[in-house]
Amino acid sequence: MTNELAQRFRSLHTTPPLLLPNCWDAGSAAVIAAAGAPAIATTSAGVAWSLGRPDGDALKRDEAVAVVERVVRAVDLPVTADVESGFGRTPKGVRKTLAAVAAAGAVGVNIEDTVAEEPGSLRPLTDQAERLAAAREGAGPDLFINARIDIYLAGIGEPETRLAAVIERAAAYAEAGADGIFVPGVTDPETITALVNAISLPLNILAGPGAPAPSALAKLGVARISLGSQVASAAYAAARRAALGLFDSDTYDTEGGIDYGTMQSLLG
Repeated sequence: MTNELAQRFRSLHTTPPLLLPNCWDAGSAAVIAAAGAPAIATTSAGVAWSLGRPDGDALKRDEAVAVVERVVRAVDLPVTADVESGFGRTPKGVRKTLAAVAAAGAVGVNIEDTVAEEPGSLRPLTDQAERLAAAREGAGPDLFINARIDIYLAGIGEPETRLAAVIERAAAYAEAGADGIFVPGVTDPETITALVNAISLPLNILAGPGAPAPSALAKLGVARISLGSQVASAAYAAARRAALGLFDSDTYDTEGGIDYGTMQSLLG
């Protein structure tokens, strides 16, 4: 079944693009699946927050894999997991993480090139390529590795050099075994078009307020559109509104919630 799901997931990176409103636990995965999603993606930030941790490699490998297992059990869809920078200080550690994620039933991962301990910095290109090669070894041939490049998201380098730097990294990551390239922080149609034309692998864009509509990104050739931590943030904002209404405004601001029976049926 896993190989079938892996093949299905890989085939979704075409036109129209794969749309992924990211989940953070089994309940949110079930809700997104019921809404018509063709696949499920986790957000590392949302997962970390739900476990009482900040985003940025604060989780242990076993904690992250346990969430993947619960999400996989909750849906009958391909699942891709955000594994941050691989939950391993060395390529060997990344290989171990990918083997565990694959064993948990996921058919894809995101791996970023940010160094969490040094905000605003990336791993040297050769080091990251080595980690991606180790990820491929651990994952096996079927799992889809989406290699994230954080140059635009972190504002690294001069604006006029970023496009070339992303393209250089994308080529190295593809050679190391990546199946897709994720470039968050880009919303300019001209830059997105240049990335689509220069990168040989399917391009993933982080969308949301300020980004072109999904239909517009599709016309530019984007293969995958995700929302990252924004859905989890919106859910926590709803909790805050309800709490503030109860404490400060003498109101019950819980309108729009999914009813109890529906949630029971989704997870039953």
